[in-house]
Amino acid sequence: MRTKTKINLTIDTELFEAIEKAAKDCNMAKSHLAQEALILWLIKKTEESMAEGYLEMAREDKEFADMTLQAQKEIQ
Repeated sequence: MRTKTKINLTIDTELFEAIEKAAKDCNMAKSHLAQEALILWLIKKTEESMAEGYLEMAREDKEFADMTLQAQKEIQ
């Protein structure tokens, strides 16, 4: 069973040259370097999405707390 999939990418020449240099400097294959970069990008995007979700939840919680406080004031 294959665990890897081959893909073709079109990237800017400057980026390709930077990837080649980084791969050489780190003594790793370009495909491994690209895989590591994509993993880091996915982690970053997931963390950003979660942070946005938590901020939205905090806004909703504050709105609910404000509404509850106002209702309690009206009752008293």
